[in-house]
Amino acid sequence: MQIIQSAFDGQVHLLEPRVHGDARGYFFEAFRADKLAELGLHGPWLQDNHSLSQRGVLRGLHFQYDEPQGKLVRVAQGSALDVVVDLRAGSPTFGQHVVFALDDTAHRQVWVPPGFGHAFLALSSPTQMLYKCTALYNAAGEGGINPVDPALGIDWPLPLSELQLSARDQAAMSFADYAAAPRF
Repeated sequence: MQIIQSAFDGQVHLLEPRVHGDARGYFFEAFRADKLAELGLHGPWLQDNHSLSQRGVLRGLHFQYDEPQGKLVRVAQGSALDVVVDLRAGSPTFGQHVVFALDDTAHRQVWVPPGFGHAFLALSSPTQMLYKCTALYNAAGEGGINPVDPALGIDWPLPLSELQLSARDQAAMSFADYAAAPRF
């Protein structure tokens, strides 16, 4: 596994595994704690999450500020546009975002450390996302920003009319509200 792209002063990483493939299919190590530690990505790894979405489903922009949670995210099936936003107050890149294309062909993963918001848009049906997390889910300490807030400047590749957001994500705070009282 190697880091092939970094953003936000080396905090967010796009990782690429070594894939062994032939006519029968492929094999790769999706997670190996010692290799991630060599890359500077340390656990503890405490929780795995798995989501299934159809094309047009937009999940996020989520973050966990009480018991901050880092996430190692990958697509197991399908393809997604993965977005990470810097939510660290005082950061020179506060409010900026980076976009990664993830799919089940390249098998790349994104490291989203604590202090960053995360969202993804499913580009295929179905899209299965896997998350390996460094903290347990804490409903009382989670937050969200509406991912289609124009202040974020995210260029979603589908028309807004085709995006499917949960009621919770639609009602999430604006980026201006977050910036007035940041959690990180």
